[in-house]
Amino acid sequence: MRRSSKTVAVARSLARKLGGFLVASALAGVATPQWALADVSEAELKAISIPDKVDTSIGPLEFFDGIPIGNTVQTVYDNLDRMRATDVFLDNLGAVSINSILDGLANEGANAPNKIAVFEKLMDSATLVVTANTSTLYAYSGTDLAKDGPTVIEVPPGMLGFLDDSWQRFVGNIGVTGPDKGKGGKYLVLPPGYDGELPDGYFILKPSTNRNFLFLRGFVKDGLEPAVKNITSGLKIYPLRDAANPPPTEYVNVSGKAFNTVFPNDLQYFEILDAIIQREPVGAIGPEVRGEIASIGIVKGKKFEPDDRMKKLLTEAGTLGNATARVITAYPRIGGVQIYPDTDSSWIMGFANKNTSFEADGAMDLSARVLFYFNAGGVTPSMAVTTAGAGSDYAMASLDADKKPLDGSKTYRLHLPPNVPVNDFWAVTLYDTQTRSQLQTSQKFPTVGSQDKGMKQNADGSYDVYFAPEAPKGKEGNWLQTVAGKSWFPLLRMYGPMEPWIDKTWRPNEIELVK
Repeated sequence: MRRSSKTVAVARSLARKLGGFLVASALAGVATPQWALADVSEAELKAISIPDKVDTSIGPLEFFDGIPIGNTVQTVYDNLDRMRATDVFLDNLGAVSINSILDGLANEGANAPNKIAVFEKLMDSATLVVTANTSTLYAYSGTDLAKDGPTVIEVPPGMLGFLDDSWQRFVGNIGVTGPDKGKGGKYLVLPPGYDGELPDGYFILKPSTNRNFLFLRGFVKDGLEPAVKNITSGLKIYPLRDAANPPPTEYVNVSGKAFNTVFPNDLQYFEILDAIIQREPVGAIGPEVRGEIASIGIVKGKKFEPDDRMKKLLTEAGTLGNATARVITAYPRIGGVQIYPDTDSSWIMGFANKNTSFEADGAMDLSARVLFYFNAGGVTPSMAVTTAGAGSDYAMASLDADKKPLDGSKTYRLHLPPNVPVNDFWAVTLYDTQTRSQLQTSQKFPTVGSQDKGMKQNADGSYDVYFAPEAPKGKEGNWLQTVAGKSWFPLLRMYGPMEPWIDKTWRPNEIELVK
């Protein structure tokens, strides 16, 4: 093949820069310089090379014929570490969030599997828990399989719940949607890799982690007191080895207590993740995820000791991850999250495409996973199954009808058209955009709905819910208080949603500014 004069000139230029010599492998010794010249166009050469000076979003970068010089090495490594740390933040939200819940409960006394946190007077705004509601009797606990081995969970009748692992991945349903079908029963949670004998009479759960999250709801249709008694008399957790004489189960009433279960967005985030990595078996996550976590200094069996430079970069990564999750929440660009995609509606759902594993066609929807884990806690496929007249379905909005953030100093109205399609009831709860927990105002339970005696219905059967610092005159029963200087967002919950909600022939209006 005949070489172009330009190709030969390029080769001679490279040879001059190297002093006319080629250095081969030390094992091969020094050979006579041989240039393997090929027909490479100027465009091809440019595509595989880098200029001596490049302006980038992280600053100017400098090279000597492709070799980084000056501050470029440090600038690029800082960017690499920050970038990987941001990915670690976003990809492990589920783990850090669910462990933060268990840590928060432990600080209030529910610090062992047999010490169950129960919101005996329901959950109010004093406790920071992401998007929890005010209508449900919650009971939370965890497992410590590394210490206790196979663990028994005795569930009373009429419960609804599930077990998630330490990365907030679904393990199994319990109660009405589980194998006991709401009749109650005994579940046996096995440690990762357990290969011992399995006793008869148990529903088996096999998580991939030692610390797992137990989420249970009690039904309060017959009153709160009997629902609490059902839990405190029938819900028991103990090691299988103690089945003949189980230690007593304790119930820690955490209603009305001011404590936090929401994960931090700074260096503490990575410290919590390190604790998870140290606690859980290597097989809990794949080598790709574990490798990226290791790249920022979090390695199983090693102490996490970031230096001042790395602490700064991790803190920046937390800020970037936090900001990214908030952008994905308020302005989602992923498909399947808009409830009414044929309009410009701001109403969205927590699970994109009703997919609770976030995986489809061999790919993980990373942004869909962030959207859910940043704004909610606990995963089960049952959350995404809408059955006419049963269960519940939710809608969330961060913006008003004009696509502007909701301002706590202003007055807004949500209009629900006539014949709200629910078999049970509907409710609207307000949340703080910073904590994603119930908005703290003079209303201890920031919820209004069709069950409230003060809720007024319009003559045509529709409802108007108002959001403002002070109640509009005559609308006190339809009003939720907001806080000047703060934003907020609502969740519209439909309990026992009917076909018009499911097929979208009935739709809530957008949240409108009252001028």
